[in-house]
Amino acid sequence: DTACKNRPLDLVFIIDSSRSVRPEEFEKVKIFLSKMIDTLDIGERTTRVAVMNYASTVKVEFPLRTYFDKASMKEAISHIEPLSAGTMTGLAIQTAMDEVFTEEMGTRPATFNIPKVVIVVTDGRPQDQVQDVAASARTAGIEIYAVGVDRADMQSLRIMASEPLDEHVFYVETYGVIEKLTSKFRETFCAANVCVLGTHDCEQVCVSNGRSYLCDCYEGYTLNPDKRTCSAVDMCAPGRHECDQICVSNNGSYVCECYEGYTLNPDKKTCSAMDMCAPGGHDCAQVCLSNDGSYSCDCFEGYTLNPDKKTCS
Repeated sequence: DTACKNRPLDLVFIIDSSRSVRPEEFEKVKIFLSKMIDTLDIGERTTRVAVMNYASTVKVEFPLRTYFDKASMKEAISHIEPLSAGTMTGLAIQTAMDEVFTEEMGTRPATFNIPKVVIVVTDGRPQDQVQDVAASARTAGIEIYAVGVDRADMQSLRIMASEPLDEHVFYVETYGVIEKLTSKFRETFCAANVCVLGTHDCEQVCVSNGRSYLCDCYEGYTLNPDKRTCSAVDMCAPGRHECDQICVSNNGSYVCECYEGYTLNPDKKTCSAMDMCAPGGHDCAQVCLSNDGSYSCDCFEGYTLNPDKKTCS
């Protein structure tokens, strides 16, 4: 099955058809879009696709609500015509937010928790301010992939794209090889990459598992019976720690401490008996006898220890 059973997406392609994109190159972009559609699980309840075309103006070729089958979508793509002048990338992203990512135009409600994804394909440098528009789109929960071709300005791509950049910024030398990105996007959008998409519900660690995923926990935590959330392990349970005397649990970790009369060694694990008879360390009137982390008092010859065990008569 070449179509990957990806988690449903609301996916918008924004394609640059400014004057610098030659007609034969624009045809290559349309082939890339068709091949991308082949790899997706298209449908009203699965992945919905919209296509926007921009130069100095922006045209919504079709919104998310129009086509729910691959054949109609690819047919519509084959009829897209380039717009020629200008490269208003910021305007295109703003238009996607204002006119495409709306429920009237087919975007599913936020409660459905369906990722909103944009793939921008451009070979130029934006002629408008893209930084703020892209930032507000990302804040609105739209994940942005930036594909640069040939003369594309890498800095602008990086300003546009979502983090981590190495998973959201792509570059190809020519439109002739843009199709090779299809497999990259297929990997990203396939269910095997639910962890990359961030559409999982693991509290700490997500581990890809074929077409699904499993949850795991950081060291010092254990997976709860719900298989999603994690609880701090009692690191002071017998056999789990290396403390010589006292182990104190500390949110999935632990620290060692010592009994009274002992001091923690520089290794932070073992303890040494303090010299309790050092000056100021005891309250014996005459003689102090050190005794493994503790002490007892005694008296000089001719004196006897009083009942308080400290003073002498």
